[in-house]
Amino acid sequence: MVISRRRASRVLPVAIAGAAALILLTGPTPALGAGEGGGEEHPQPVDFTHNIRDTEAPVAGAVFGSGPQVKTGTAICTTPTQSTANANTDCDGPNPHNETSIAVNPTDPNNLVGGANDYQLALNPGGHVSETVLSRAHVTFDGGRTWSEYPVFSNSAYQGTGDPALAFDAAGNAYYGTLGFRFVGPTSATNPDVLVSTSSDKGRTWTVARVAEGSGSAGSVGDLLDKEYVAAWGNGNAIVTYGDFRLGQKGSFVSARIFASVTHNAGRTWSAPRVISGTLDEAFVSVPTVAADGRIFVAFLNTTDLQTGRDDYEVVQVNPATGAALTNPVKVATVIDGFDDYPIALGRQTYQDSIFRSWAAGNITADPTDANHLAVVWSDMRNTTHPVDEDPYSAVTNSDVVVSQSVDGGQSWSAPTALTAPGDQWMPWGAYDTNGLLRIGTFDRSADPANHVYNYSLTTEAAHGSLGFGPLGPVTTTTSDPTRDNRWFAGTLDPAFPFATSFLGDYSNIAATADGGVVAYWTDLRTEVTFAGRTGHGQDAYFAKQG
Repeated sequence: MVISRRRASRVLPVAIAGAAALILLTGPTPALGAGEGGGEEHPQPVDFTHNIRDTEAPVAGAVFGSGPQVKTGTAICTTPTQSTANANTDCDGPNPHNETSIAVNPTDPNNLVGGANDYQLALNPGGHVSETVLSRAHVTFDGGRTWSEYPVFSNSAYQGTGDPALAFDAAGNAYYGTLGFRFVGPTSATNPDVLVSTSSDKGRTWTVARVAEGSGSAGSVGDLLDKEYVAAWGNGNAIVTYGDFRLGQKGSFVSARIFASVTHNAGRTWSAPRVISGTLDEAFVSVPTVAADGRIFVAFLNTTDLQTGRDDYEVVQVNPATGAALTNPVKVATVIDGFDDYPIALGRQTYQDSIFRSWAAGNITADPTDANHLAVVWSDMRNTTHPVDEDPYSAVTNSDVVVSQSVDGGQSWSAPTALTAPGDQWMPWGAYDTNGLLRIGTFDRSADPANHVYNYSLTTEAAHGSLGFGPLGPVTTTTSDPTRDNRWFAGTLDPAFPFATSFLGDYSNIAATADGGVVAYWTDLRTEVTFAGRTGHGQDAYFAKQG
């Protein structure tokens, strides 16, 4: 999730959801999701428009739809074989996809599993749009040339899932983390549960386990669970970490802490969740990683400065056996991502000439050649001229990728190193390759002097531990333009930029391969789609491999 940071109220915004699902209008004008610009805001990543909670039904009397019944183990569809450098992993028609995660099977390098927010839409008689938002497994068995979509949630009690997270353990068991929502009416859903699905047959067949249960719904007392992520190791071992936003009367903010749970039997059972964020209570967006010697480290953001809204990146070591914290969180760096550091659109942080929401969050990654060597990767506005104009159509922004590393097992961290490049880079993801070189993937506008269109780009560390990087190199063969003409997630705040993209997802990631390369998986806008009489950019989950 992501939040706008215009003021430091301790009241959560009215629109909250983890799946960021889409509700369409059938006419020529796109809908802006309920809650856009409404409600008080808190400096935590909890602000969803186009969501599966609190979004108006598309027409009077319409209700949330249900997708077709699907059987686990049976592919829903399969793409044609693709020999191009970029492969579209979606095969279910014009439906949108975003917020991508990918993992490589260590026992079979040709087997990869990708996860995304998958939206199942249908235009029914009378103009009603029915919808489910059930994440699927995008699976390849031939190294990325052909992709099949397999159901993860077969005959599920959940109508919406999101925030996908993928990992393989060393024995080839796959783990697929999501949030799970239950619709409780035509306009709302319960606060989500944390789910982890597992597959022992390379991503075909999945079994779902509920690791933690949310409580309440929008505007009520309860626990809003958010942004889970997974890591795995050995045979049958995995960890899931997630945020818990404790809500008081009328949904007011009480605290935000990070929890962890582990399994040692390939997901059949999970340990009782443990708090791992120590005394920090403004914590969110955690990601775990497993070091070469089996130690586990978790990185997360914590809003330490409530005056500026700037966050600190923190890292904590946890017990692989129980998930309990072994250390207090250690500060990595202060992130330049506060109230006045970004332009604001629809109540959320964004970039120049844009309205899609974004944030500073990245990930932590461990060097397979040195158990004490870790890196935290994020993006922020330290190289943008301040103060930043709040209007994105007046602001000039220069968001850069930032890295800090530890060589002593997370006890201390280097000063942040920014990978300076023209234009905006955002939502980066780091992964050490088998040679111990840090690879970073990021959305990247550096090739466009207007700072509008993006590539998905990669860069590689020049030498082990140097934090010196070559230029960003696009892996995309076609650019995407988020500033106009989106079919799915769109709004017009400036007539020069009609139907600007309002949601790209909150992350896309890369993963290392056994041959020293990496694979990238990102939200791509290149394909034109038509739905309900309007044409615009689609949103697809694209794949590429780089040596």
